[in-house]
Amino acid sequence: MHLTKEEEKLLEDDNPAIRKAMKLLTKLGDIYGAEEMVEVSSAQASGVSYKSIGDPGIKFLEEFAEEGGEVSIPTFANPAGMDLEKWREMNISESFAKKQNRIIEAMEKMGITITASCTPYLWSNLPRKNEHIAWAESSAVSFANSVIGAKTNREGGPSALAAAITGRTPKHGLHLEENREPTHIIEVDAELESISGFGALGSWVGREVEDGKPYFKGIKKAGTDELKGLGAAMAASGAVALYFVEDITVDSKDTRGLEKLQFGEEEKEEEYQELNKTENPELVVFGCPHCSINEIRDISNELKDEEMNKELWVCTSKAVKAWADRMGYTEKIEEAGGKVVCDTCNVVCPIEDMRYERTGTNSGKAANYLPGFCEQKVMFSNKEKLIEKVTK
Repeated sequence: MHLTKEEEKLLEDDNPAIRKAMKLLTKLGDIYGAEEMVEVSSAQASGVSYKSIGDPGIKFLEEFAEEGGEVSIPTFANPAGMDLEKWREMNISESFAKKQNRIIEAMEKMGITITASCTPYLWSNLPRKNEHIAWAESSAVSFANSVIGAKTNREGGPSALAAAITGRTPKHGLHLEENREPTHIIEVDAELESISGFGALGSWVGREVEDGKPYFKGIKKAGTDELKGLGAAMAASGAVALYFVEDITVDSKDTRGLEKLQFGEEEKEEEYQELNKTENPELVVFGCPHCSINEIRDISNELKDEEMNKELWVCTSKAVKAWADRMGYTEKIEEAGGKVVCDTCNVVCPIEDMRYERTGTNSGKAANYLPGFCEQKVMFSNKEKLIEKVTK
């Protein structure tokens, strides 16, 4: 692997954290057959929830911080395991909160911005087309590659931190243009009426193509919220990090000779049935990935004057919640009995320790992860039906 003189100096740097980070990246580069490093303009730190990384993860982060680790490029934190300010209102235990705060303190010490969100592109971190970045959260990686046209692999927690410290990552995988070609054509002949419809499509396609790069035909309309839901579901049921939607996302590609898959109404209904294991959720959660301001507005409008008889969480970032506060959406949701929850989501929050067993969601990503990560039976449906479940 060829290193520049500057990169060679990083391997001998006086700062032990820089040396450790650079050695980690060079070893990864050798494993993946990278010929060189590429400079990256931003990073996304994963492994923020104590539920996900446990005590070994705390030790890893604190050691980097104590050794003088400091990020050299804008770096944003993924969701934590709780609302960092209102964790008591979520019934998070004192012991969990103490461990979670140690993770946050270590990241702050290294200069990581504690955004605690999986959707940095909605409010502060919007890369340019062809810009190389080092992001880690699967749905954000998918959105950055596919909708924005930036270039990133799905970094692991240690490699994302190392990239943040050194400002570079091994140049392999999706950093190389020759690896950004579609592998399958998905012909869509189904009504995608909601975010859950896009989630069902993504969940089905992810299992079919695994780590492939699908090219969608037949999707007539899709906005930011639908595209983030589509990519998130494919990354959860499979390992899709790049996809194409004809006439909607990044540049068109040559699709001649590719395997074709058909997704119609029958496949959509079967996917809903596959993901739906209960009709009686105790908790309904929106915001996996984190809700946009438009999603929060629509949820607040759907509630009308209804009062809730079950728990409702609307998960989002602190930045988006500030807008929701200003527009009165937060107040409307809370007056109805719901919660606007920041910094976390129902996948990385320890909801299984909070005595929840059945969760409703309109997210294809959450519907795939909740049974295994959180021991939940899932109701997977659209927004309107889920709100009916908490208000009637």
